[in-house]
Amino acid sequence: MKRILYLALPLALLAQPRPELPDRAVDAAARNQILDGLAAELKKGYVFPEVAEKMIADLGARRGAKRYDSITSARQFATTLTEHLQAISKDKHLRVRYSYDLLPIQGNQQPSPEQVAEFRANMARGNFGFARLEILPGNVGYLDLRGFAPPSFAGDTAVAAMNYLAHADALIIDLRNNGGGSPAMVALLTTFLYGENDEQHLNDLYFRPEDSTRQWWTLPYLPAKRFAGKPVYVLTANRTFSAAEEFTYNLKNLKRATIVGETTGGGAHPGGTRRLHDHFDVFVPSGRAINPVSKTNWEGAGVKPDIDVPKEKALSTAHIAAIEKVMETTTDERRKDALRRAMEQARKQFEAAPPR
Repeated sequence: MKRILYLALPLALLAQPRPELPDRAVDAAARNQILDGLAAELKKGYVFPEVAEKMIADLGARRGAKRYDSITSARQFATTLTEHLQAISKDKHLRVRYSYDLLPIQGNQQPSPEQVAEFRANMARGNFGFARLEILPGNVGYLDLRGFAPPSFAGDTAVAAMNYLAHADALIIDLRNNGGGSPAMVALLTTFLYGENDEQHLNDLYFRPEDSTRQWWTLPYLPAKRFAGKPVYVLTANRTFSAAEEFTYNLKNLKRATIVGETTGGGAHPGGTRRLHDHFDVFVPSGRAINPVSKTNWEGAGVKPDIDVPKEKALSTAHIAAIEKVMETTTDERRKDALRRAMEQARKQFEAAPPR
């Protein structure tokens, strides 16, 4: 069941800060409980044991010097601990979080059915991240994707979206506002970009607690039309994170897409949430991505674009590039005239895009 939590729920979404709520006081007993629990969880589960030991030693030194004694704000304590952990680990997934509401007492490995139902309902209200579908001038498909929801929740939505875009001559996938999610959805959406019997090894995820690795491949079967052989462009920004970066990194290494925009956020370590106290928990990255081509990942460095432009100009830049690519294989003069008009419109949009 542990692996189900790791791979079924959007990891980056689980790790995000909670909405701003009223603060609470935190006393010495609570601080000690949180620090003890934090050290234990890091030692037990953080993906790099040697880095975990450095973080534990640093927390111990600060604790011994009474650096935390004056912190009485729960929100400030969580923020301070996160800053100290990330200063050593450089891991943007690793964070201590404060909750105004009482955190449920349950096993750390498995969310309750109520939590899963609430999570699914919240994602459904956002259409599981499929924010916008459009056919741009020049018959260029456009998908604005805000998250990678688990296929068990959003498989039907993904199939409907990609079927809508299947007749486009090129495709732009916009991940500029995508904070990540499920690697299973990464695999599902990537499958649309390849033909039948063209399975691709996308990524491996190694998890330290089990000392095991799971491979991720495109799927052998897809109940939808495919987009094989057509140009694909992925838009990125500095807030593109986690599974959105995996999708981008996979396609870049497979040379299946052109990446347009900004270098991404740099988070390649999945994991799970651990309860530390009635009002505190920590997201502990217990795994790491291993790309089968590069043999490494994007942690800390992010994914660098093929075409480096400010995020505001990424869409029009990709649109122009897509039209140019389609024109290379077009022989019909009437079609070429339509593409030239679409190109003119895209260039006007590029010039009108606001500066960084």
